[in-house]
Amino acid sequence: MNITELARILKVPTQELRDKLPQLGFDIGQKAIKVDNKIASRIINQWPILIRQFTAKEQAEKKSAAADATPITEKKAIKIPNFVTVRNFSALTGAPVNKVLSELMKNSIFSSLNEKIDFETAAIIGADLGFNVILAEENEENKIAENDIMQKVLDKETAADLKDRPPIIVVMGHVDHGKTKLLDAIRQTNVMAGEAGGITQHIGAYQITHKNKVITFIDTPGHEAFTAMRNRGAKIADIAILVVAADDGVKPQTVEAYRIIEAAKLPFVVAINKIDKPEANIDMVKRELGEQLNILPEDWGGKIVCLPISAKNNLGIDELLDMLLLTAEMEAKNIKANPDAAASGTIIESHIDRGEGPVATVLIQNGRLKVGDPLTFNGLLYGKVRALKDHFGKNITLAEPAMPVKIIGLKMAPSIGDIMQVGEGEKVKIRKVNSQNRSAMKPAEEKPETADGKNINILIKSDVLGSGEAIEGSLAKIETPEIKIKIVNKGLGNITEGDVTRAQASNAKLIGFNVKVTPLAAKLAREKKVEIKSYKIIYELINDLKAEVASLIELEMERVDLGRMKVLAIFRTEKGSQIVGGRIIDGKVEAKALIEVKRDKETLAEGKLIKLQCSKQDVNIVDTNQECGISYEGKPVIKVDDILQFYKMEKKK
Repeated sequence: MNITELARILKVPTQELRDKLPQLGFDIGQKAIKVDNKIASRIINQWPILIRQFTAKEQAEKKSAAADATPITEKKAIKIPNFVTVRNFSALTGAPVNKVLSELMKNSIFSSLNEKIDFETAAIIGADLGFNVILAEENEENKIAENDIMQKVLDKETAADLKDRPPIIVVMGHVDHGKTKLLDAIRQTNVMAGEAGGITQHIGAYQITHKNKVITFIDTPGHEAFTAMRNRGAKIADIAILVVAADDGVKPQTVEAYRIIEAAKLPFVVAINKIDKPEANIDMVKRELGEQLNILPEDWGGKIVCLPISAKNNLGIDELLDMLLLTAEMEAKNIKANPDAAASGTIIESHIDRGEGPVATVLIQNGRLKVGDPLTFNGLLYGKVRALKDHFGKNITLAEPAMPVKIIGLKMAPSIGDIMQVGEGEKVKIRKVNSQNRSAMKPAEEKPETADGKNINILIKSDVLGSGEAIEGSLAKIETPEIKIKIVNKGLGNITEGDVTRAQASNAKLIGFNVKVTPLAAKLAREKKVEIKSYKIIYELINDLKAEVASLIELEMERVDLGRMKVLAIFRTEKGSQIVGGRIIDGKVEAKALIEVKRDKETLAEGKLIKLQCSKQDVNIVDTNQECGISYEGKPVIKVDDILQFYKMEKKK
């Protein structure tokens, strides 16, 4: 291809193209006349990405030059909650504890390591230490507190105690792009067959062995309702797999998943799935990754590995696992734990089992968990480990670091995301519940007012905490300023008579997700006229409530202007009506329209159109430039040359 033709296609001057191509990695000389067709095709395909990268590089170089010329005086920003212990403040700032204590003493504050200081004090001390202390928002406070617990545990470990552990891989991506199918291919089990509608409803963790090395996988649901669950999955992972379907490309949840990976600073690989489909287009996916996410594949000159796979036909799976192990080797310094320490980990699932009581799935992040170990969550003693089960459901006696394990023996179901530690803590107070309703109900919110057509009161019962939490998050998105969805209570397990009674007292409807309704509860609901709806797929639940919200929004009357008529003749005038003729000067006239009588832009009267005729025939519509006669009901003030404005009132949401 002539280089002038290439420049014309790319819409750049020929000499500018000659100047830029070497800087973009193409060895094209200043005197080149022609370009190899393959290289030209590659340049055309990658041009938008290449130019974006070139511009970013230029801007970065300019910023760097400006930064070199300007002395750095900006203080490092540290986010602090309203109250923080001296020890945690030291950990957050990175300042030595004795230095923090010394600064406090200079300000006449004598504190121990575990005493809390308020934000104002922390801001003053932080400024003295060279930090810009900012008040964290509520959700950031929770994140700081949560990260603190695990960070404190890991900070206690010395380098000599830390040993290599299996890498933890999180699988993320858009709904229906084949994440669960990929894990099926890896684990050679059929989790997806048991999922309603083929959509993963819960978070799960599994282990496999590849080339004599253990790898832990976390499966996170792809539907937007499970954003919070995906966020948790990313927090405890070492490496991510971003799954994108070859026939569908980058979708909203793909972007969202990438943002989570990016925020967690996780190394990742892209798995381009479903390459077995006839409509698969790998280049299209790579182009969208570059354009929408600025992910440049390795074979296009970037740094991100993009592997084509088919989970359905088991193609490329070994190569993907090899790449994960290679990435884990490169990140080896960050993938360590002390197996001899007291166990600690993160709760990734929690529910009530009819036979086993409260159970939780925990991913061990440090130490070994043994049968008989006392467990604490947020400083509360939740019981002892009575039994441990691996991801196959087999009983085990010991759980190693990076191992997902089911714990039996808890007195209450902990919350997802809780940090579990082995040790003594304050005994948790258990409220007695009916044996038929062994649910981990959270305390009810303030009792809502009786539904008045402006609120929808609901009571949620779900199989696991993650599902209930995801439903709650989704419902918050569909309520409107006029219509509020109030969750009067939520819990785990089947719907019982107690739930029906609570729903009746709150004038609420009962919603069950992946749970059953006991026969006695169903009978009581019929007697009390309490509505119960059961769902297996979250889409259906959300869509039903969305429709109900829409039905409760009041209709508003809105004026719609139709057209104007210039009065040419008055045929009859009576006490409360007139018959006039005229020409439609713009718009149209519809039968039974409302009328404003205007003269010199002033409205003289209002009335109704009773009858509309054109060529002495009754009609429903008369268009622009047509002449017609109308029968007007209203104050008889119409004169020749008046303008009649026709309009109607419509009901709109």
